[in-house]
Amino acid sequence: MADERQLTRRGRERRDKLLAHATSRFAENGFHPTSVSEIVDSVGVGKGVFYWYFESKDQLLEEILREALRSLRSHQAAAIADAADPLHRLEAGIRASIEWSVANTDVLRLVMFGWSEETFAEVLRKGRDIVVTDTARLIEQAVDLGQIMGGNPTMMANAIRAIIDELGREYALSTRNHATGSPSGDAPPVDPEMVETAVRMCLHGLHG
Repeated sequence: MADERQLTRRGRERRDKLLAHATSRFAENGFHPTSVSEIVDSVGVGKGVFYWYFESKDQLLEEILREALRSLRSHQAAAIADAADPLHRLEAGIRASIEWSVANTDVLRLVMFGWSEETFAEVLRKGRDIVVTDTARLIEQAVDLGQIMGGNPTMMANAIRAIIDELGREYALSTRNHATGSPSGDAPPVDPEMVETAVRMCLHGLHG
C-alpha cells in the first residue's frame, strides 16, 4: 500500500473514498461476495487505482478495521479529556463508546465478521488489548481513590468491554433493516435507556 504520508490531498481523499465505499458494500453484501470490481465501480476508478492504495481486498478490510479502532479511541479520548476523576473518565468513556457504536453500525458488522476469521482477528485483538489496558489503568486509579471496589483491574476492564461490545452488537443487528431500508442509511439516534443501562451495569452492577 502506498505510504499515506506521501499521498497528495487528492490521493488521501480518493483513498478515504475507497475505504468508505468498501465499508458500505461489505456491510450490506458481505465481505466475500463483494468484489474489488464492485468497489472501484462504485467510486468511479479503475482497479489500478485500487491496487495503488491496497495490496488486496484483505488488506483493505484490515485497514478499515484499523481506522475504526483509531476513530473509536479518538472519540473516547475527546470524551474523557475534561472528566474530573478516574470514575467520571470511565463513565464518559462508556458513553462515548456507545455513541460511537450507534454512529458506526456498518463498521460494527465488519468487526463481527472480522472476529470470525483469523486473518482479521489479529488486528482486532491488538485494538482490544489497548482498550483493556487503558480501561484497567483507570480502574486502578479509581480503586486507589476509593471510588470503586477493589478487584482484578484487567478482568474488570474486560467485563466493561464485554458489556459495551454486546450492546453495540445487538444494536448493529437490530438496525440492519431500519426505516431507511439500508444498513448504510442514517441510523436512528442512540437510545438513552441503552446508554444508562450500560453505565449502570458497568459501574454499579445489579445493585446500582
